[in-house]
Amino acid sequence: MTIDGGLRGPITPENARAMARRDADERRGDDPILPLRVHGPELSYFTGKLEAVLQYMELPYHPIGTAPTQLEKATGTAQVPALELADGRWLTDTTPIIAWLDARYPELEVIPRDPTLAYLSRLLEDYADEWLWRPAMHYRWDYAEGAHLQSRILVDEAVLHIPLPDFVKRHLVRTRQRTLFTRGDGVSAETWDHVEKIYLDSLAHLGAILETRPYLLGTRPSLADFGFFGPMFRHFAMDPSSARIMRETAPSVFEWTARVWNARASAVGGELLGTVPEDWGPILDSIGSAYLPYLCANADAWKAGRDHFDVDIEGAPYRRIRTARYRVHCLEELRRHFEELPEPHGDAVRARLEAHGCWEPLWRVADPESGLDPKREAPFAGSHSMTGLASGAAEKLYWSPVKVNRRRD
Repeated sequence: MTIDGGLRGPITPENARAMARRDADERRGDDPILPLRVHGPELSYFTGKLEAVLQYMELPYHPIGTAPTQLEKATGTAQVPALELADGRWLTDTTPIIAWLDARYPELEVIPRDPTLAYLSRLLEDYADEWLWRPAMHYRWDYAEGAHLQSRILVDEAVLHIPLPDFVKRHLVRTRQRTLFTRGDGVSAETWDHVEKIYLDSLAHLGAILETRPYLLGTRPSLADFGFFGPMFRHFAMDPSSARIMRETAPSVFEWTARVWNARASAVGGELLGTVPEDWGPILDSIGSAYLPYLCANADAWKAGRDHFDVDIEGAPYRRIRTARYRVHCLEELRRHFEELPEPHGDAVRARLEAHGCWEPLWRVADPESGLDPKREAPFAGSHSMTGLASGAAEKLYWSPVKVNRRRD
């Protein structure tokens, strides 16, 4: 088989991504930071989010499958992805990485230049990053179909060196992931339906928007698209149970994930809307009723020195959720970005937040004080795991089987 450019097949899953990056070095030009190296598991939605931005900006990069614990020495944190520049510097945390790239390449605008649009886009990105995490992990690991598939991929990518039979490693990976990221992070018989409702509501909200335009904020992708793209593409559209739901109930979202993945700035063109669209309202309602109250409960737990906390969200009783220092930082960043808004944009944003129940919880917790990145060095500084796991915790639990309740195998 001959592929365009003269390459010969067959194309296998192992070499497909390498072939897609085949001429990355040829496009580097004189930019000293190119080509880039993206370190992170292919299954990671944050890795996929960053890759989509790099592809849209048409910045040459090489994907390298790397486990979080392998990156801690280089970056100071067991967090993926990490972006390695050609000049030897390392960047972590997709939100500040995207902001840094957006500032370095202003002609390839991702963050809207209008302050009101920029703030609410950042709010949607933060919501998609942090609040969709739990349903994304749930559909991947709590349903047998996805868990068996993805445990095989994860074993092949990250833990081939462990001297155990593959079927044992896959079983232990499934147990470990459920222990840390579903059963161990608030998914229970009492919250199961609510966790799935987060996903189903997101499909409905995005589907309604995509009925009227190709991207969330106009005719080209922006920060809001890339925020939602991460979980939608690398989790919900790939994992069998959630993918089937998306295909059957929200085909426009399924189509949009491919459109964002395929978007290139030189080809898409397009414009952003001049104002925040009314059809963002249901997403903002969810941020006010669910996500910001969760951030407040997490910040209260952090201030009290508790490793876990309980919180009722929209009537669902979440118990023993891990306290995540990074998400205290998220709350601080949302406040900081608001305080930096020029007038009259501050008034406009506040009015919109008040209309959707977001204003009061945004300021409910006095002085969260995460202590992360006080010198504003991100993305050139390791932050902290978004999951709330202490350094080395995932490594210690990796090969320790744990009894799991309410399995749907």
